[in-house]
Amino acid sequence: MTNDTFNLDKAQLIQQSFVQMDQHLQGTNYTKAQKLALTCRILFDNGHDSGLAGQITARGEQPGTYLTQRLGFGFDEICAGNLLLVNEDLEVLEGDGMANPANRFHSWLYRARSDVQCIIHTHAIHTAALSMLEIPLEISHMDNCVLYDDVAFLPKWPGVPVGNEEGELISKAIGNKRALLLAHHGLLIAASSIEEGCILAMAFERAARMQLLAMSAGKIQPIEPDLGREAHDWILRGQRSAVGFSYYARRSLRKDTSCLD
Repeated sequence: MTNDTFNLDKAQLIQQSFVQMDQHLQGTNYTKAQKLALTCRILFDNGHDSGLAGQITARGEQPGTYLTQRLGFGFDEICAGNLLLVNEDLEVLEGDGMANPANRFHSWLYRARSDVQCIIHTHAIHTAALSMLEIPLEISHMDNCVLYDDVAFLPKWPGVPVGNEEGELISKAIGNKRALLLAHHGLLIAASSIEEGCILAMAFERAARMQLLAMSAGKIQPIEPDLGREAHDWILRGQRSAVGFSYYARRSLRKDTSCLD
């Protein structure tokens, strides 16, 4: 029998859509290393390039370990085969070369947040520009609501984040949120999956760019909190993150597939 959706309220329609997403939206068959390498490539292709700055990591199979890129390689040079597996002290367990010493704050954050499976830190250009103003990221558009009420702010720059002090400060500043804007620095994402992390990093930089554009024209008007939270929960689902990641992966792979090697 046909379901008469015109008699359903919004909450019922949202729930029905969630059920359909669970049935029809599929994840990817990439390995964890390939997902991490793809994330490096996707972010490079979408404005997160800043030379050798930034780190993208994912928890390893063993406690206290994680995958990361080799110091000296840009995001566009990372592939599944040249990633490193390191421990919390940044000692290389698998792979050649060394990890970025700034990865130390990742170790602190993984210790503090058992829910976090992927950490992304970049100096994306619009985020970096916004960070120079020492003001928080404003989420005031539907497309950016995946980050609504989910972005913390560190108003003072602690310097190069290679010490334990910076790791403790950053892990406390983000609290239980998924994102952090670091003044005079960049963005940080703490996600439940690599796919989610990639999508949130993309959304963060887009939100920063939109904020700078809107501020140049006038005063940004806030959205209603209940609607912002509704949109946040609507967008931020594992299946949506997976298919969104797949889309960006296809875009990058049309240019170059070497990151999968």
